[in-house]
Amino acid sequence: MKQRLAIMFLCMAVFTGYAQKHVSRLDSVQRLNEVVVLGNSQRSVIPSQQLKGEELQRLNSLSVADALRFFAGVQLKDYGGVGGIKTVNIRSMGTNHVGVFYDGIQLSNAQNGQVDLGMFSLDNMQAISLYNGQKSQIFQSAKDFNSAGSIYMWTRRPVFADSTNYHLKATLKTGSFDLVNPALLIELRLSDKVSASFSGEWLSSSGKYKFRYRRKAVMTDEIMYDTTAVRQNGDVRATRMEGALFGTISGGEWMLKAYNYTSERGVPGAIVNNVWRRGERIWDNNSFVQGSIQKDFGSRYHTRLMAKYAYYLTKYVNKDTTVMMIDNVYRQKELYLSSSHLYNITNFWDVSAAYDVQWNTMDADMYGFVYPTRWHHFLSAATAITLGRVKMQGSLVLNYVHDRTRLAKSAGDKTVLTPAFFLSWAPFGSSDFTLRAFAKRSFRMPTFNDLYYADMGNSQLRPEYTTQYNIGFAYDSRRSRGFLTEWSLHADAYRNFVRDKIVAYPKGAQFRWTMLNLGRVRITGVDLTGSLTLNPLRDLYITGKLQYTYQEAIDVTSPADTYYRDQIPYIPWHSGSAIVQATWRSWSLNYSFIYTGERYNQQENIVYNHTQPWYTSDVSIARSFRWSRYSAKVQLEVNNLFSQDYDVILNYPMPKRNYRLTLSFEL
Repeated sequence: MKQRLAIMFLCMAVFTGYAQKHVSRLDSVQRLNEVVVLGNSQRSVIPSQQLKGEELQRLNSLSVADALRFFAGVQLKDYGGVGGIKTVNIRSMGTNHVGVFYDGIQLSNAQNGQVDLGMFSLDNMQAISLYNGQKSQIFQSAKDFNSAGSIYMWTRRPVFADSTNYHLKATLKTGSFDLVNPALLIELRLSDKVSASFSGEWLSSSGKYKFRYRRKAVMTDEIMYDTTAVRQNGDVRATRMEGALFGTISGGEWMLKAYNYTSERGVPGAIVNNVWRRGERIWDNNSFVQGSIQKDFGSRYHTRLMAKYAYYLTKYVNKDTTVMMIDNVYRQKELYLSSSHLYNITNFWDVSAAYDVQWNTMDADMYGFVYPTRWHHFLSAATAITLGRVKMQGSLVLNYVHDRTRLAKSAGDKTVLTPAFFLSWAPFGSSDFTLRAFAKRSFRMPTFNDLYYADMGNSQLRPEYTTQYNIGFAYDSRRSRGFLTEWSLHADAYRNFVRDKIVAYPKGAQFRWTMLNLGRVRITGVDLTGSLTLNPLRDLYITGKLQYTYQEAIDVTSPADTYYRDQIPYIPWHSGSAIVQATWRSWSLNYSFIYTGERYNQQENIVYNHTQPWYTSDVSIARSFRWSRYSAKVQLEVNNLFSQDYDVILNYPMPKRNYRLTLSFEL
């Protein structure tokens, strides 16, 4: 073990030294192109959904999780308020099947497999992209090929005019729930060889908001509870800091980033039978350092190295007297190395190969903890061929997982091979209209909690597999002038299968559960997205975006189950969103609407478990100012404009109408 770690740290040191040794000159245009390519729906075999630049900043969103609500096929779990945990699920396959990448390297959580997207701010975010299947590029790490769906978050990179060597942006958000959220972004041109950026913010909120709790008897429709109260224990104090260095080498570029997120927050508990639970609190201290270096050897061979070290500390306290008292500290460590290579055989045929290795370990101050350690090796091979109007991509990923524990039997070694194939065809010779299809198999390894949690884990769990089939089309029309400047329409139909789904079942006594492979889920769905931009008057631009999702996600585990062929919990049949943005000179107006249809909150689709649809409307207005090299912006937001009472998760009421004011200054 020690020898392996020593070798990995040596590799990181060599990587850093190599980057510093080969720094030559800053090429900001090349780095900008990298961000643009990530969201280029014209050239991708399977185009992404994306939000970027000013469009992203105008949304009434405080975190990345809020922005993801506007993507088709996405289900967001929000446990209430500013400090509530927020996780995302793509096409009903489960949170653990979603790969979340931050500046090109995946975020992970070996403990429970879930990434809390509420921890990531939009303050310095350049673009967010969502891919079903995988990103439509073969020059990427082996882990990029491994997820059933992927979310890519790209932060701002410095770009300077010829006469400037620095850029500064200061932002202050304030509003309902006693929100105070100052942020600062500093970008520096250290020389013509290296640039740097620093981004930091502090978030403070009491999390207190009024809500209405109303419940009726199922059979008699008699009102059992009807209370208006103030949500408690939703306070949050959080600090985010990140710094980065950017540079180029001859025929390439490199990046090094450090990130830290520290928070203390209350966990707003469920409200059941008019009883308020408020005893849970969480302290987080999450840090990581990551870097990448890319080098082109001539026009045919390209290589990229990436490395990351992460340390996550979580303290969880539950002093609720109605449940078991808990006061535990969990520590996770992660080390990740990746080497990927691309070779252009001809002008129409590329091949790639990548090898990743990830080491995770975890300890906790709780009785019976087994101190698991995991080695996960990824090996991928991929090819891309363009034959006139036809584009094809295929990939194969080999996963080898080895766990070790101290005090109990560990899970056996796992070796899994997962293929994928993507196809795109432009039948009319133009890239405006394309037909696309893909098939992919993927898996997710059980988490440390699934396998080893005391009185609950099951070390014999099998990996959870998904199989995806997708067919669709895309039409993108772009004009430079006229009333209708651009418009697009995308449609996809898909069928997904989840096998060996990992579920928790009661073991007999209260608070005692066991993890089993009992689930099989079949998902049938349709995603529709459309957008257009109008220019009815000089300097007036109106952009509209509309997305709709239909999903039937049914449990097909066993005909003997009472919930056989029932819709799985919290997946609506119908959902959608709409965005209308208008800009005129220095003014901008934004309206956004989100709808989630009826769902069930338990496995059985009976009246007692039925959950009502919900929708919200948000509106914002902004004015920009400019003086010479200085600029400023004022934005006022009204969220949940019609003050709807709704729960994303049953018994976790969301805020009614609330307000936010944003002031920003740049030089």
